[in-house]
Amino acid sequence: MSYEQTAFCGAVGRGEEIFWVNPAKKPYEAVKASLPFSHAQIEDAASRLSRFAPFLQIKFPETVPTNGLIESPLREIAQMRAWLHEPCPEQFEGKLLLKMDSHLAAAGSVKARGGIYEILHHAETLALEHGMLKDGESYARFADPDFRDFFGKFSLHVGSTGNLGLSVGVIGAAFGFKTCVHMSADAKQWKKDLLRSRGVEVREYASDYSAAVAAGRKLAQADPTAYFVDDEQSSDLFLGYAVAAGRLQKQLDAMGIIVDDAHPLVVYLPCGVGGAPGGICYGLKEIYGDNAVCCYVEPTQAPCMLLGLGTGKMEQISCADVGLSGKTAADGLAVGRPSGLVARATEHLVSCEATVNDRALYRYQRQLWDTEGIFIEPSACAGFHSYVQLACACKDGVSPETLHRALHNATHIIWATGGSLVPEAEREVMLQTETSADDLSQRPVIFQ
Repeated sequence: MSYEQTAFCGAVGRGEEIFWVNPAKKPYEAVKASLPFSHAQIEDAASRLSRFAPFLQIKFPETVPTNGLIESPLREIAQMRAWLHEPCPEQFEGKLLLKMDSHLAAAGSVKARGGIYEILHHAETLALEHGMLKDGESYARFADPDFRDFFGKFSLHVGSTGNLGLSVGVIGAAFGFKTCVHMSADAKQWKKDLLRSRGVEVREYASDYSAAVAAGRKLAQADPTAYFVDDEQSSDLFLGYAVAAGRLQKQLDAMGIIVDDAHPLVVYLPCGVGGAPGGICYGLKEIYGDNAVCCYVEPTQAPCMLLGLGTGKMEQISCADVGLSGKTAADGLAVGRPSGLVARATEHLVSCEATVNDRALYRYQRQLWDTEGIFIEPSACAGFHSYVQLACACKDGVSPETLHRALHNATHIIWATGGSLVPEAEREVMLQTETSADDLSQRPVIFQ
């Protein structure tokens, strides 16, 4: 290990806040031909989601206003932006928007994109293989009793810290699959309770996320009727997330927001194992190329993707290897080892990464509630910190690529990943968590 890597792993292992500029980032056109997923694959996923819209409207009536599409609002948060700028008025001048996947229908998190898409694809495959669906027949048929009886012969397994399990559990129950969610010690009790109330089996593990995934994978492999949703290796999950980019493009166009060389789009993506942020990043780069700047952000105690990309070891290194506990209030990001598939797919695409301490997450959560009246869970607040850290880094003369060339014309998007399903009692506890301005005052250690 080089001196630079030793210093990097040391800072990460001490739980320091990091701002890392990706030295492997390359111009999009230079790597486009070697990327693992095509535009056609993303379009195929988008088409499949459209085909299932009639089914989703029946099973999830809240999707009727969006014609069966599970999509979230894009909202400007000017008051939150003003609060973020108080300590540093020279920060970004561009608009700050919140992509509210925290309020996605059906599952209330970004995981509704990938998790629900993968089960839709699996259900379609089974129905076609067994002659259940005729050519040209409406996918509303999937809601009929004979389909439910058919899917009841099959089972689903998924390992999760919470939100992916909720998404797979909710859609699995809607189809009639026997569904088992393998949840790590980091998963919140209310998420387990919600799943059980939907008839989903929940198996709890005292160990971490990777162990829960391994247990689910092993059980599924032993059952010929079982299907395993593999958060660490799934192409379907990745493509389901990538579809979000095209939908975001339509929202930006509707708002009259230009994205070009003089007006870059900077997107801040909370990252756990990597599927959701990786897929979204991939889709954005496919549309906007170098005019999209993507920044991952992780908890200081569980920065698995930062370690994988920063050392070049991808999934061959874990947080435990550098002495980190993996324990964090950002339960959706409490992952010790990154997805190798995602790390390799985005190693030349992601521009930078930041890490954030738990107390800062609660501080951002409370301020978003106070300034905008929007509640999101702690892990969903991580993007605010990368926005602040990028501003600090740019002020110090450090920025990914040539972002500084158009910094004041950029549009910034915080991707809020979950929170609308959090019970009221849990919300009150979170919002009353004591924080102080000092929680946001730590300057990051910069690596580039």
